[in-house]
Amino acid sequence: MAPQRGAAYMAHDETSDGTIFVPALGYGADPRRRHQRQHALTREIAVRKFMPIQTAVVAVFIMLWLMPIPALAAAHRAAGRQPVSAPPAAIIAPAATHAVINHGDTAWMLVSTVLVLMMTIPGLALFYGGMIRGKNVLSTLAHSFATTCLVTLLWYAVAYSLSFTHGNAFIGGLSRVFLHGMGRDTVSDRSMAIPESVFMSFQMTFAIITPALISGAFAERIKFSAVLWFSALWLLVVYTPVVHWIWSPQGWLAHLGVLDFAGGTVVEVNSGVAGLVAALVLRPRTGYGREAMAPHNLVLTIAGASLLWVGWFGFNAGSAISAGGLAGMAMMATQIATAAAAMTWMFLEWGARGKPSVLGMASGAVAGAVAITPASGFVDPSGALIIGFAGGAACFWAVTYVKNALGYDDTLDVFGVHGVGGIVGLILTGVFAVKAIGGTPGALEGHVGQIGKQLIAVVAVAAYDAIGTFLILKLIDVVIGLRPSLEEEREGLDITQHGERAYNE
Repeated sequence: MAPQRGAAYMAHDETSDGTIFVPALGYGADPRRRHQRQHALTREIAVRKFMPIQTAVVAVFIMLWLMPIPALAAAHRAAGRQPVSAPPAAIIAPAATHAVINHGDTAWMLVSTVLVLMMTIPGLALFYGGMIRGKNVLSTLAHSFATTCLVTLLWYAVAYSLSFTHGNAFIGGLSRVFLHGMGRDTVSDRSMAIPESVFMSFQMTFAIITPALISGAFAERIKFSAVLWFSALWLLVVYTPVVHWIWSPQGWLAHLGVLDFAGGTVVEVNSGVAGLVAALVLRPRTGYGREAMAPHNLVLTIAGASLLWVGWFGFNAGSAISAGGLAGMAMMATQIATAAAAMTWMFLEWGARGKPSVLGMASGAVAGAVAITPASGFVDPSGALIIGFAGGAACFWAVTYVKNALGYDDTLDVFGVHGVGGIVGLILTGVFAVKAIGGTPGALEGHVGQIGKQLIAVVAVAAYDAIGTFLILKLIDVVIGLRPSLEEEREGLDITQHGERAYNE
């Protein structure tokens, strides 16, 4: 039997001139609620009218991506050069360079790719899903699952090319649009020892988890359609330029000498700042601060946190892009910092509240993994330990005190854990970097200026991210709206957005 819809789906009619007739249905005694209902239905009609426009926009974008390719290829053939589908030598090593694919490195990178994908599905999905109310658990899981699908297609179409091919200091080129020219044995200029297809897939998993992380900031109060549009636009407008700045040899932050081994800026600060902006733009959940909003299933959360911890070895150690000693150091640093942060959060909470919560231990572990991410391939075990302690303490303070003091509703503490943890880790990378490990000394080895470079990266990425995220959210709000109606939010997004329930009693 089809699930029953809630009050948000009560009958209404649209007249020929676009005016909406709303039956009283109990709202007549309350003009304010009747006005809210009228506004919600007006927006619903507007969304239906805009749907063809949205489809047309997507079609235009696809045409724009496809149209230059045959024209440029024809021009190159006329000039006696290779077609555009064949990538430049600076990006892909031709046979003349005698690049030899290393089977051991390739095997490790294949495993790392699977580990990082596991961090999103099922890791992050379970971690987030357990921390929200039962009426919104499917909606939260859907955010991670749908983002995985959507980002995969966008990464294939254009985002990989814009991130990692040669362009300028701020954005890459179009030589890898739809992965044109990528063959079985082509290699990336990031590593001549693994196939480019493996490198592309590995970086795809980073692109997948970053917008999925952001979804935790606005969980329980956003339309599913808005999540899809936000994830797509944010990936192309915010994520891909930042990746190019940091990890492309041409990127301006890479030229500056910023140290970010596995994504402190690209993933953590990026997602944390975007999450904070989203929480502010969407405003608090209905009943926030007045109603109990306790996690509905901490077993799911602990299972998800455990999968995240294990997957983080692929995230950090995999960023060595090889199976050598650097990957081993990154793996060791990740384990030490994650454990140190979990213990730090546990003891701080024990002292402040009298009992150590399991949720606190899980949150601390994630905070430590976040903090060590930019530093994992640059620091020794002692540096990793200190970063873990600092990351756990800073994130505990941000989640427990700063959030309450400022009153913003970051549903699953994306900024408090990923934003704050990423900032702490980036700055401390400039302090504890060891030249013998990562090739660049930090402040403790006399290179104090490295701290300044790290701060520039934090400020630049945070500012660009905040502005881009704000504009994207406002655009979506104008076109289709961000939040469901009050009735839909109260009934739960599982039913009102997906027509399903997680638990049938």
